[in-house]
Amino acid sequence: MSTTKKLLLIDGHSMAFRAFYALPAENFSTTGGQHTNAVYGFLSMLATLLAEEKPDHMAVAFDVGRQTFRTEMFPEYKAQREASPPEFKGQVQLLDEMLNILGITTLSVPNFEADDIIGTLATAANELDYETIIVTGDRDYFQLVNDVTTVLYPIRGVSNLARYTPEAVAEKYGLTPAQYPDFAALRGDPSDNLPNIPGVGEKTAIKWITQYGSLDALLANAEEIKGKAGDNFRERLDQVRMNRRLTQMITDMELEVGPDDLDFRPASVSEVAAKFDDLEFGVNLRERVLSAVPTDGSEIDNGAVELSDVVIDEEPLAQWLGSRAGQGLAVFTTGAAHPYGGDVTTLALADKDRHAVAYEMAELSPEDEQVLAAWLADADAPKYLHDAKAAFHMFAGRGLELNGIAHDTAVAAYLLRPGQRTYELRDVYQRHLQRTLAEPSDQLSLLDDGTDTTLVDSAVAVLELAEELTRQLQDIAEFELYLDLELPLVSILARMERVGIAVDLDVLEEQLSTFTAQTAEVERQAREVAGEPDLNLSSPKQLSEIMFSEDKLNLPKTKKTKTGYSTAAKEIEQLAAKVEHPFLDLLMQHREYQKMKTTLEGLIKTVQDDGRIHSTFKQTVASTGRLSSTEPNLQNIPVRTEAGRKIRSAFVVGEGYETLLTADYSQIEMRVMAHLSQDPGLIDAYQHGEDLHNYVGSKVFDVPIDQVDPDMRRRVKAMSYGLAYGLSAFGLSQQLSIPAGEAKAIMESYFERFGGVKAYLHDVVDQARKDGYTATVFGRRRYLPELNSDNRIARDNAERAALNAPIQGTAADIIKVAMIRVERALAEADLRSRVLLQVHDELVVEIAPGELERVQRILEHEMDGAITLRVPLEVSAGHGDNWDEAAH
Repeated sequence: MSTTKKLLLIDGHSMAFRAFYALPAENFSTTGGQHTNAVYGFLSMLATLLAEEKPDHMAVAFDVGRQTFRTEMFPEYKAQREASPPEFKGQVQLLDEMLNILGITTLSVPNFEADDIIGTLATAANELDYETIIVTGDRDYFQLVNDVTTVLYPIRGVSNLARYTPEAVAEKYGLTPAQYPDFAALRGDPSDNLPNIPGVGEKTAIKWITQYGSLDALLANAEEIKGKAGDNFRERLDQVRMNRRLTQMITDMELEVGPDDLDFRPASVSEVAAKFDDLEFGVNLRERVLSAVPTDGSEIDNGAVELSDVVIDEEPLAQWLGSRAGQGLAVFTTGAAHPYGGDVTTLALADKDRHAVAYEMAELSPEDEQVLAAWLADADAPKYLHDAKAAFHMFAGRGLELNGIAHDTAVAAYLLRPGQRTYELRDVYQRHLQRTLAEPSDQLSLLDDGTDTTLVDSAVAVLELAEELTRQLQDIAEFELYLDLELPLVSILARMERVGIAVDLDVLEEQLSTFTAQTAEVERQAREVAGEPDLNLSSPKQLSEIMFSEDKLNLPKTKKTKTGYSTAAKEIEQLAAKVEHPFLDLLMQHREYQKMKTTLEGLIKTVQDDGRIHSTFKQTVASTGRLSSTEPNLQNIPVRTEAGRKIRSAFVVGEGYETLLTADYSQIEMRVMAHLSQDPGLIDAYQHGEDLHNYVGSKVFDVPIDQVDPDMRRRVKAMSYGLAYGLSAFGLSQQLSIPAGEAKAIMESYFERFGGVKAYLHDVVDQARKDGYTATVFGRRRYLPELNSDNRIARDNAERAALNAPIQGTAADIIKVAMIRVERALAEADLRSRVLLQVHDELVVEIAPGELERVQRILEHEMDGAITLRVPLEVSAGHGDNWDEAAH
């Protein structure tokens, strides 16, 4: 049996950069604005590496800064490299903290690079009977490869790594690892700013090194090299020698640790979980990482539900439920949770005395099913669930109605920690009770005595969480928000999803055909203008080459990216505003048509066989409290464009109903702004029924209200709404395509006349910085620790969030209150009409025959009465055969 130990060494900066560019930064950030894509990608790679390589010892080396002994030798060394992207800043520090929590050694030494640390450790390991694996995106490490040292080099992102042994290096370059730095010195390296020799590329460099055996031998015989390449070589001998010294790694540094000191320290599960929560990473990555590193066994099981603590009752469900009439019981289910076609496969119940049962639904007797149905439907029988809406759909699939939801621990956890990537039960249990819970199976997991474990443990965990989360919500005065607003909304949303909204599939397919044809035609025209018959308008690389090359369209350059010049939508729109060119117009048209085409394809795919779309409304996604819509997302259908209105026209009144009624709030966020800022001017405008944007325009531009032209109105409208999102003068100038000085003057004039707004915007950020969070009128908190971050990008993002959260969050709370009031009023009036959708500030209702006038009065009254602000609310309503016709 081999006693060889395995050492894993990772170039931290190199692989963090690779991870950063492998994952989109905009998809990975905390709610406060700290980007985390490099950390996430690195940890994902690490989990895979540890699972596959199973090292005994490990270290991650980081660079300290740009100044090293190499820059002292050659000041131009790496001087061409641009500063790290703003989104990358702060992530290496986070990664270093996470690695230390995971019990992994991290190393950095001033004046040296990570290369030298790893070179020294790998060389020392050669003498200590180690097999060494080095993970890096720097090919200079190939010089360390030998029979016991392998380099893993990323081919794509950080998930696909090529394994470089001596044989692999020879196959790739025709060189030995020892010859690689000779080759690199001769070839030059643009990534390190090491000059090349004109006329000497990789093939020539390999040929010369192969022919002479080494760079020293080549230099000694420089006069033999013929041709122009030889002349160029001889003119640059000193530079080649310098290149060689710079590419040579230091392998004998004085380090405080050696390979034997790099064993793993047991990681604290609770510390790791807390850090993952801070970064808002999910349970899957956390468990992948934790399963790959040694952990303190006692901490893993700390406080976990023990089977001995729970009494598993073995009696029929009807009997068990019958003996617990009126008690609050935890319910845990597995199965399919889709709003249309859901099904429940297993069921576990637990009471507060930790007595529990678990069943396969297919094995219940008719009496059990009858008693279960009656108990589930009983609104006076309290049920404690985690993700109650999912359970609602599972039961509904079997014709069972779920009422009496007394707790939903997923929603409670969301209120306590908004913005987390996941609120799965295991995550929440670890996050709030620091306990580990096994993942439940769709099949009963039975011990030898026939008792279930994971399902029962999950049900008991829900009971424990309900008690603890209630206490935590009460501590921050959010329990009333939970009990009166979020919890009643669970059942309302479940019923909305279950009902869905009818669509005219023929209209959708006709529109898809139109947009498909328009997309193809615009693409044909764009190819014609560009003179490129095979141009792919969806390829950033091809677009960049066509648009910015001097021998192509030669358009003004946009923002530089790693792969060229940006072709992102924002950059193209700004370029089109400055430069008139038919290609830009066609490109923007193509993107708009493509977007509509994709939207329509998504809608058509989700039409069920009942002719309706059943979107899912999520309560626990947006940090501000807004609902989000998925599968499909009905909130991203444009409302002001002709294309969007055409799509909305396909949403129609269903069979057995008379018409669709829509009702929405007018300028709800601006009214909330007026209320929160207490600005006398804004309050006066709303109280006297003025058109707000005309009123503001008259004050800002110092003209009578009747002389505010459309352009003035457009500008103040953009600014008024933008202020709530942290809009700067520069941002306003970009949005309106006006000089920055003019935008600044408009904003200064605005603040001069609406000083209450300026004071509010300043005070809300200042207070949030002190408190660490913002709060809505209803007390909903959004935590923003990044307000005190050293990372300017994260801090700026957090400040914008602090401006926006109280306004958007209060508006979101108001429409939720309205939904609850409308639902209650419809039920009390015994009406058949039903709310189908909530889209931002709008409700869509399907009206039963003869109920239109009564329902419209109910909507207007209940929405208007949702809250009393310093300014009046304004509710507008309309009706029609489809969603577009019902617009008002």
